[in-house]
Amino acid sequence: MNPDDDDALLRIDDDLAIRRSELTYRATRAGGPGGQHVNTSSTRVELTWDVGRSPSLSDVQRLRIVEKLAKRIDQQGVLRMTDAGSRSQHQNRERVTERFREVVARALRVQAPRRATKPTRASREERLRTKKQRSETKKMRGPVEPHD
Repeated sequence: MNPDDDDALLRIDDDLAIRRSELTYRATRAGGPGGQHVNTSSTRVELTWDVGRSPSLSDVQRLRIVEKLAKRIDQQGVLRMTDAGSRSQHQNRERVTERFREVVARALRVQAPRRATKPTRASREERLRTKKQRSETKKMRGPVEPHD
């Protein structure tokens, strides 16, 4: 059995698993094409997760998520995501859950600090060579001197 299929936990990465009971799903009517079918079926799925009150998060994780996903989190500290790409409520629920997993995992990733490096000799020589070439090209555009 795949650990991701476990009903109790949703594995985000090696350090974090969220209880599925913390996630709230709500089905609403989706807009867009579909004719009369779209007016009668609630296939759009909205996932909400209370980041501020989640017992699954450490303080460091919570801070990182709130900082990185600030535009997606409302005033009450709730992360809200929707999916209406399919006519199937079940497929939309699966897709929004997978997107949720990816977004939270990306927010928790720590970027390595950039270390400044010096340009290599070859790159410096290449830069000077192209500058000379460019200079010659521009010189050729100038006025032409008559031959004697």
